[in-house]
Amino acid sequence: MKPDNSETSPLAEQLNQIFARPSGRSMNEMREVSFQTNIAPHANGSVLCSFGNTQVICAAMVEDRVPGWMRQQKVGGGWLTAEYSMLPYSTLYRKDRPISKGKQDGRNIEIQRLIGRSLRAVIDLKKFPDKTLWIDCDVLRADGGTRTASITGAWLATRIAINDLLANRKLKEDPILDHLAAISVGVYKDQCLLDLDYPEDRDATVDANVVMTGSGQFVEIQSSGEEASFSRSQLEEMLSLSEKGVSELVALQKKQLNSSKLN
Repeated sequence: MKPDNSETSPLAEQLNQIFARPSGRSMNEMREVSFQTNIAPHANGSVLCSFGNTQVICAAMVEDRVPGWMRQQKVGGGWLTAEYSMLPYSTLYRKDRPISKGKQDGRNIEIQRLIGRSLRAVIDLKKFPDKTLWIDCDVLRADGGTRTASITGAWLATRIAINDLLANRKLKEDPILDHLAAISVGVYKDQCLLDLDYPEDRDATVDANVVMTGSGQFVEIQSSGEEASFSRSQLEEMLSLSEKGVSELVALQKKQLNSSKLN
């Protein structure tokens, strides 16, 4: 599915004639996005989420118990937690599995915490009693934006899993409050770009990841200069690009869900 990139301002069109991205895309143009559902049949919900050449399998599985700390502290409701990993063959050079090093990968931990926080922002865990929803995001192929693809695909896998629980009367109420998606933005050769692929991400002077709800609320903004600084106007431009990208991703999520119902 190709995101709708028809809304291009005259100024953007003029700049696109001067500035060329390595991918050939317009500055506000996303890569092609696709969702292949039920990729892991033993999961309650699963999606192969692709942002261009970046591919992530996102799976949601339900466990009928909550973590020990919730039982000890008598916290009501349920829990959601996420795990993220890059498979050894996901990058140009083989990436060691964390177990082979005898310790967790710090980057993996940071990203899986981001995925968990983001999803919990749009789920009422009080309506998910005595259950834990496990989200596993495994990167098959990395070409930039693996964390944003993980969050976007993980929400869709979660939606499918919750729909299954509701259909089988294992939940009384729908705990999902809103859609959720994430997109990368950045400054590359002094231009603000939407949805960075690896060559752009590698050479960007500013890199940002933005997580938003379907109603346009921000959940998390991760932004930093790569040995550089950025202006307020650049930040505002990147946020505007993010809003455009997330709205397109949410539209694609809805389209996929409607297509699944028809099938």
